[in-house]
Amino acid sequence: MKAPGTATQTRHASLGLSDQDVLDMYYYIALARALDDRMWVLQRAGKAMFVISGPGHEGCQVGAMWPMDKQRDWLVPFYRSVAACLVKGMTPRDLLLGLFARATDPSSGGRQMPGHYGHPGVKILSTSSPVGTQYPHAVGIAYAAKLRKTGEVTMVAIGEGGTSQGDWHEALNWAGIYKLPVIFIVENNFYAISVPLRKQVAGESVAARAAGYGMPGVTADGADVLECYRVAKEAYARAKRGEGSTLIEYRVQRLGSHSSDDQQERYRPKEEIEAARKSDPLITFRAYLESVGLMDEQRYKELMARIKREIDEATDSADAVPLPDPATAERHVFATQNDPTYYRADDQIPGPHPLHPWLAPPGVGANPRGPARRSGGEADA
Repeated sequence: MKAPGTATQTRHASLGLSDQDVLDMYYYIALARALDDRMWVLQRAGKAMFVISGPGHEGCQVGAMWPMDKQRDWLVPFYRSVAACLVKGMTPRDLLLGLFARATDPSSGGRQMPGHYGHPGVKILSTSSPVGTQYPHAVGIAYAAKLRKTGEVTMVAIGEGGTSQGDWHEALNWAGIYKLPVIFIVENNFYAISVPLRKQVAGESVAARAAGYGMPGVTADGADVLECYRVAKEAYARAKRGEGSTLIEYRVQRLGSHSSDDQQERYRPKEEIEAARKSDPLITFRAYLESVGLMDEQRYKELMARIKREIDEATDSADAVPLPDPATAERHVFATQNDPTYYRADDQIPGPHPLHPWLAPPGVGANPRGPARRSGGEADA
């Protein structure tokens, strides 16, 4: 097995990715899967009321997020965006605080149901429950960024079922008219809960709809992490040049049921479920890393052991945090910059962010982890 950084022409090198980049990408895929698995165990054990997650979606999310400026740009997630949120700056502990509905949950202070991710400190907009509403929210952020000339790009994700909502179409129309810096992601796993794609999308191509809104539409294999990165990188460059939005349809396989309240065996043939596992990015991207000499059995075992320790520590730490004080029930209804304790700093994690050292240490104020810094030293708004 070659050491990371050894000079050779590989597919990832041709895309401008280093050996360490692809190893880090695999780490996030594996971390998201392990966290997903832990959430399901906790739900089955009665520690959480509900789980909705994204096994099979991790590869496209990590690939899509990788070109983004993690300090400056915005992510507007949906309920399957575990891997995307981890890459953007949330930690497993952050996500578990939301699952347990604990007081220092950065998504909502323990008020939202599981799967509603958000973190003002790392520019992840709080998720809204109605399907599709995140698309107009993302367009609003992008419109503000264009008016203010901040150079920020917004990435927003949804499933193919959400593209049947009026909000989705209205958002694309507005973004197309004003050439807004938005990357619209549709993670098409072919089922809106139990409704198959053919009953959701006429023509069965989401990307083809982009032409009606004056933007490019791209379809990519969501299990091919490097292809997901390539198309997202092109969309990001286009947005940064001021040329407007791109619609990316990642075709993925949902490797589990829709949620903990669903049983996919009731509507998916057994053969289809088994075939879907061949598109598991945890397997396919590992095979790629092995093919270029960056992964072997020993390194894989070491990585999995490291991730298990991180998930165990995050679980224990999050579970030890108290529930919200009932006296604060009305908090987090309206945002405020005047109360310095409104967003409670997470003082359980001293020093730099454990996954993203570029983030400032925790502090008080509107940004729970302190203001992220641009390269020129100016604090992001």
